[in-house]
Amino acid sequence: MTTRQAPMPATRPSAATKPVRWAADAVSALREGARVRLDYSAQSLWRVDRLIEEIRREGAPYAAVETVLRGLGAYAGEVVVRQAGAEWWTRGGDHWVRTPDGRLWDPVDEARRCFAGDGSLRLLCRDATGAVRS
Repeated sequence: MTTRQAPMPATRPSAATKPVRWAADAVSALREGARVRLDYSAQSLWRVDRLIEEIRREGAPYAAVETVLRGLGAYAGEVVVRQAGAEWWTRGGDHWVRTPDGRLWDPVDEARRCFAGDGSLRLLCRDATGAVRS
């Protein structure tokens, strides 16, 4: 899982604008195009991981799915935000989710790792939300 120490804070409204939009676009595109419904629950990330695996198995080039992966990663980040009381942070164009324990999680990068066969948005969410409950 990708975690980092917290950089200087950015407020949620400006930091969340882009990833919240990317997540909403992914949810809408999947609902309309693939008839896949995502409800921002941790359980829905099983479906997202499987979807990314299917895209990878089909041999899609990264450039063709980069925007989709960004949207699915942002969706996973928004699940963590809602489940854990976390917040979006940004610096230098990168977006992370900061959980209340101060750790930063990079769900967009984790979506890329999933596509490479070495990541899981479901497990990132489990780890990020589990850290809050511990």
